[in-house]
Amino acid sequence: MYSKTNLSRIAAGALAAASLLASTAAFAGEVTVWCWDPNFNVAIMKEAAARYSAKHPETTFNIVDFAKADVEQKLQTALSSGTTDALPDIVLIEDYGAQKYLQSFPGAFAELSSKVDFSGFAPYKVQLMTMDGAVYGMPFDSGVTGLYYRKDYLEQAGFKPEDMQDLTWDRFIEIGKQVEAKTGKKMLGLDVNDAGFIRILMQSAGGWYFDKDGNLSIQKNAALKAALETEQKILQANIHKPAAGWTEWVATFTSGDVATVTTGVWITGTVKAQADQSGKWGVAPIPKLNVEGASHASNLGGSSWYVTASSAEKDEAIDFLNEVYAKDVDFYQKILTERGAVGSLMAARNGPAYSEADPFFGGEKVWQNFSDWLAKVPAVNYGVFTNEVDTAVTAHLPSLGQGAPIDDVLKAVDSQAQGQIQ
Repeated sequence: MYSKTNLSRIAAGALAAASLLASTAAFAGEVTVWCWDPNFNVAIMKEAAARYSAKHPETTFNIVDFAKADVEQKLQTALSSGTTDALPDIVLIEDYGAQKYLQSFPGAFAELSSKVDFSGFAPYKVQLMTMDGAVYGMPFDSGVTGLYYRKDYLEQAGFKPEDMQDLTWDRFIEIGKQVEAKTGKKMLGLDVNDAGFIRILMQSAGGWYFDKDGNLSIQKNAALKAALETEQKILQANIHKPAAGWTEWVATFTSGDVATVTTGVWITGTVKAQADQSGKWGVAPIPKLNVEGASHASNLGGSSWYVTASSAEKDEAIDFLNEVYAKDVDFYQKILTERGAVGSLMAARNGPAYSEADPFFGGEKVWQNFSDWLAKVPAVNYGVFTNEVDTAVTAHLPSLGQGAPIDDVLKAVDSQAQGQIQ
């Protein structure tokens, strides 16, 4: 016979065992992830999943590779209709669209402030995923920018690598004129139907299409005005090679037709793919605008991971992201080496991969440089309607080459943007 005391102990033990099983079961599910780009985001997430599963074999992952537009459409449809069972546990969202999802669908994403130490990440990445003081994403790759330049062309024109440091855009244009005169090469490729160059310049001066409160800011936007003025000066100086679309733009530098490229760090792999150009390239900070708050650091692109609040595996998904993306410095060395991905975790730059000299760039420690610039990227408010305003800006870029007054261009952009975001 069992005494009352023994029965109580047995019951307590059974309850504890049940509790343990329940907690174990909670971390024994399948985590579904939506993302795009099999050679970058998908491959990197598979590496992260493998690292987590090695320590937590009870957790499995279903990493689904969609086209970027399909991820965005499926996410928008599910959130708009309220059919949360159609959502994944983790989804990749481009940084420019983060605030649109957070503000349009409050409560749809898990708040991570209490679970993750965000002080270790690049501040601008944390800012873009923050709403009402709470942080909702896990920072991932950066689009920190640099000025890639052909050392051989610059040398023929009489310039050394040190001459490419601490440039202004006006000085860049002057150098461009001399490069063309001495080498016959244009200074850069430029697609006048793409606003990416404008975004780089604008953010380098701490500006965006919206003010810090998210209100549309066009006509009195000093950073945007200076960016447009700079593109107009480049067009009027005719130091650019025109490009229509991504493929033509890439071809301007892979073919050796231009002396520089100003864009995000993710282009490094494309530059290095031209083996015959090894040793001929250098990387410098981007030139700065002549306005208050201007810097040599900016960003183009980048994405981050978000956990859906309705996920049955929410806690497991958060634990996974926190363990790998917020703490695993070795993970960041591997994705840099294998995929050319510069992460946003600042501690990663102290790892060995970041300090390696790159023979392609003449022995420069390019990854170390990019990671240093990453910490200096100005934080801005991407707002809810970046893509819509981008469309309005793009529509009026061709008028820059026709000599249109910048104030008139700003007025036209403002008018179109106001109509598109109503």
